[in-house]
Amino acid sequence: MKIIVDTNVLISAILRDRDPELIIQFIVDHPDFEWVASPEVLAEYQAVLARPKFRLSQEIQATWTTLLTATISPIQVNVTVDFPIDPKDAMFLSCAIATDADFIITGDTDLLNADLAIKTSVVNVSTFKMAFYEAQADC
Repeated sequence: MKIIVDTNVLISAILRDRDPELIIQFIVDHPDFEWVASPEVLAEYQAVLARPKFRLSQEIQATWTTLLTATISPIQVNVTVDFPIDPKDAMFLSCAIATDADFIITGDTDLLNADLAIKTSVVNVSTFKMAFYEAQADC
């Protein structure tokens, strides 16, 4: 199952722990889930990790960079998507189309509420957790 993680979920995992971190750890620990990202998304992850406003130590940045490098399947995107509601989110939609991703996990209401003509399900952390993490725990 191919998964795309929006940057806001990654940052929430780093800063707040709880469900976003739980879901990222779940994806990392389950080989049937493949976290995919384009070079553009990977660059955004790195840029956001380095933002001074988050005050992440070099050690924390290095830990997460190592995790991302070891976990994410880099993909090439040959699709351009126009998403005028929030052009910065177009890269996630492009990834979804290029890889036939099953899910985009996001906290972004623009993506969650958009009427998208793609096969990828756009879900928040809670929905993904209920569908997969809690279902796995019940087995």
